[in-house]
Amino acid sequence: MSEVHLWRSELLGESNELALSQGRLEYYRCGQGPVLVFCHGWLANANLWRNVITTLSYEFTCIALDLPLGSHRIPMAPHADLSPIGCGALITDALAALELEQVTLVGNDSGGAYSQIAAARSPERIARLVLNSCETPFDEFPPPPFAGLPVLAADQSVLGKALEALRDPTFRTDPAAYGLLIKHPLDPHVSDSYALPCLYDSKVLRDAAKAFTAACSPPVHEAGRMLIADFQRPVLFAWGPEDRVFPIDHARRYALELADGCLEPIEDAYSFTPEDQPAALARAVAQFATT
Repeated sequence: MSEVHLWRSELLGESNELALSQGRLEYYRCGQGPVLVFCHGWLANANLWRNVITTLSYEFTCIALDLPLGSHRIPMAPHADLSPIGCGALITDALAALELEQVTLVGNDSGGAYSQIAAARSPERIARLVLNSCETPFDEFPPPPFAGLPVLAADQSVLGKALEALRDPTFRTDPAAYGLLIKHPLDPHVSDSYALPCLYDSKVLRDAAKAFTAACSPPVHEAGRMLIADFQRPVLFAWGPEDRVFPIDHARRYALELADGCLEPIEDAYSFTPEDQPAALARAVAQFATT
């Protein structure tokens, strides 16, 4: 495959684009029924959800956003706001452009942080929220293992040089890369689609640098406080007890403080639960979204 960094799984369904004020946003759609919208985090893309969606698409309309977080195919406009609040707005703008209401919003890793911001600031289209191994009001953003990324990202060329190490598939299993996030081996096509886009397209690298350098805890913590105070809709925390980046105790505490929060442990998984245990995660989401 000559352009391995551009590969997307056929399990995601049909590729489409939205013309938003921030630029063009790619997304994937398949299935029929109540709507689930999936948001990945940094240095991942819609492929993260492929094995979850292939199960859920029998009962649900599944929409996976390809967010501009370093592994995307279509760069944003140069003026796009990719701060935490800007990325939250990007999610809600996508929901509005798709004319979606009463969706179940599902976020993993930093995509979960942005999903909380989206739900706190524009809750009118969101009926349920699924947070899967992500920042909570009791975590820092980015979490300590990746706290150096915003510093590197302050200079795009420095970030690009640092990410060159991802060309080596062996390095990708290192704790400095994806080693803390993924417990079981990745399909090489998927791994390439996560690790390489920044290295092939300077505009994709630019987007990643903007998102990384703007990352900070206060907007995520504020969103959590807003959700605890005002969000009356169900929230599922699908979490791996073995998660080495986002402690499950933080998820448990958060669930107890929300009006309608519940915790579903997902065994034998690190933070990228959709990769490590897609079937178990799909079952948890399906049960939650139909109750």
